Amino acid sequence: MLAKNRILKIVTFITILGLMKPLQAQIPPGGILNQKAPSWEVNQWFQLPEGKETLDISDFEGKVVYLYCFQSWCPGCHKYGFPTLQKLIAKFGNDEDVAFVAVQTTFEGFSTNSFERGKEVADQYGLKIPIGHSGSPEKYSELMVSYQTRGTPWAIIIDKNGIVRFNNFHIEPEMAITLINELKAENKGETEDVLNE
Repeated sequence: MLAKNRILKIVTFITILGLMKPLQAQIPPGGILNQKAPSWEVNQWFQLPEGKETLDISDFEGKVVYLYCFQSWCPGCHKYGFPTLQKLIAKFGNDEDVAFVAVQTTFEGFSTNSFERGKEVADQYGLKIPIGHSGSPEKYSELMVSYQTRGTPWAIIIDKNGIVRFNNFHIEPEMAITLINELKAENKGETEDVLNE
């Protein structure tokens, strides 16, 4: 009798999994790729370059851009995203061909994931890069919508021509370093199109 109940539970579990697959297929994958990078539509910033009141992708023409999306209360952001960002800044921070920008793309916990809390998190990690804030209870983050992000931590890498080349949840530092180096060399004719391999 015990074995029969166990088999019945296993069959039921497998059946439920099978029924979920069509539902999962209807959920579009996150992130646009191989498309022109949309405008960020971010209006709240701090640590902007001198003389700037706002930033957008058009300000980084000819540079590889690492755009990091986070929420201050996101455990994955603190465990993976910010340490990766710090490693990449340590590697490319003085490289004129690479730019770093972080945006708190708030889609929940608006009172906790606030503009002020974003500043505290930047201080916590010693970030000296431009930091933006997008999303409120009244208006969903335009950056999340246009880049089709699915949460945080979210990494976006844009090439020198403004084309999105990586757009997904966390990226391992070594993979990001490799991709950024390839994209830096790409306009010099030193590499093949990394996306068509």
